[in-house]
Amino acid sequence: MTTDQHGTTDSTSTSHSGHDAPGLRRELRVVDAAAFSVGLIGPVGVMALLGAGAAGILGRGATWAFVFALVAVSLVAYGFVKLSRHISHTGSVYATVGITLGPRAGFIAGWALFFAYVTIGAGSGIEIGLFFSQLLQDLGMRVDPDWIWATLVALVLVVLLGRREVHVITRSLLYAELIGAVLVTVLNVVVLVRLAVGAAPAGRHLSWDFLALPSGTDVSLIAGAAVFGFLAFAGFEGAATLGEETSQPKKDIPRALKIAIVVVGAFYLLTIVAQTLGYGTTAGDVKRFAGSAAPYGDLARTYVGVWLADLLTLAAVVSLFAIFLGTLSGASRVLYALSRDTGLGRPVTKLSKQGSPVTALTVVAVLALLVIVGERLTGAAVLDATYWALTVGTIALLVAYVLATVGAVKFLFFSKRLRTPRWEIVVPVLALVLVLYTIYKNAVGLDAPYSWFPYIVAAWLLIGLAITFRRGLVERVRAALAASNATDDASPAPADEPSGEPDPVGGVRP
Repeated sequence: MTTDQHGTTDSTSTSHSGHDAPGLRRELRVVDAAAFSVGLIGPVGVMALLGAGAAGILGRGATWAFVFALVAVSLVAYGFVKLSRHISHTGSVYATVGITLGPRAGFIAGWALFFAYVTIGAGSGIEIGLFFSQLLQDLGMRVDPDWIWATLVALVLVVLLGRREVHVITRSLLYAELIGAVLVTVLNVVVLVRLAVGAAPAGRHLSWDFLALPSGTDVSLIAGAAVFGFLAFAGFEGAATLGEETSQPKKDIPRALKIAIVVVGAFYLLTIVAQTLGYGTTAGDVKRFAGSAAPYGDLARTYVGVWLADLLTLAAVVSLFAIFLGTLSGASRVLYALSRDTGLGRPVTKLSKQGSPVTALTVVAVLALLVIVGERLTGAAVLDATYWALTVGTIALLVAYVLATVGAVKFLFFSKRLRTPRWEIVVPVLALVLVLYTIYKNAVGLDAPYSWFPYIVAAWLLIGLAITFRRGLVERVRAALAASNATDDASPAPADEPSGEPDPVGGVRP
């Protein structure tokens, strides 16, 4: 174990149990961590479908679903950013919640995050099948393979690439999203410019109609649609899973989280406005938008040309693959942390020569395969199968967000370790209200199969809770988390926090 010139402890050569062992390698910078979050979110792939989903609920006011989600996610991010300045761990919310609320709550949070990443990853993999088939049709190929084959090929590629060095993964995610984002931005600009100069089809023009909500819309309906918005930002916290692979985690992880939200949020708002106005805001136009399985292709053919439609469909496939890779890589790191610290499933903690948790990745891939095959056996259409898996994952993710936010409130305002301005407590409290209300709106009064999804998540959480009662597990987790944070006590106090004597969780005593 060594300390670098920045004062950051390098614990890559020592396991958290105190025994010498190879560990995750600290080799990443802020750009890598931000790229991991952005790639895990997969904004290009997200907006290939979720804008239409929000329009199905809010009509031409679909933009409000993303505004609501951006505000809520920004509030949730407050806790993640603050805690990541004091706690760096590959388990992400498992560690932050475990240290702030206790080891049992931490395990449950990690268990929920793991499930969210697996199911969101599976849903994104299924969606690859949708857009791959669309691409084949656009290219004039008279073949329509079952969606599961494209998904299985993508899963194999994820496992192969996920075994590589972590910087290879982060850069792959960055390049995949960057190329697609440029193409989508070009489309957005062309659509808006043609609307502004009066050169749009069917006499459409630039207006503020994208802010108009259907008659009778209330806050509860917006919250119900916000599941698409939350899902759009799912994975913003992904950089936190690189806490043991980033050179200066307490400096770079908070910056990476903020960069990811700002960049992705701006991209979403530009895209949903262009999509809404590009389709048009009459009842018939909105119906067409809400029922579209390929908004990029529709708009590109209408406003630019077939060539851009084909490129954007390909970009959507690549972006969805990036989400698939990012979520399963994130899930493997959470599973690695849970297995290492609990002592359960020790073989799962095996690392490759490149420092990747390969055995955990294999387990994650098998679970994702079970979700994919299970959905295929139901006979569900590809679009339904996609939404089912993504919705289950989003609910589990929101549970993890709730626990992380409660932990942030306790640590920042009631632990007496930090001098956080009291008025700031409004931020995480408001985040809790918005997230809990969104969970409620997506758990009550829904038709099947969506009414079943909260029970699936609840069953998974109960399994996790039962595991925590295994003899000695809580004590092992507590000791592991204490050891992991003891190695970070040499880190300098963040610039925006008061200096003082380091406390056991990396904070400072006034």
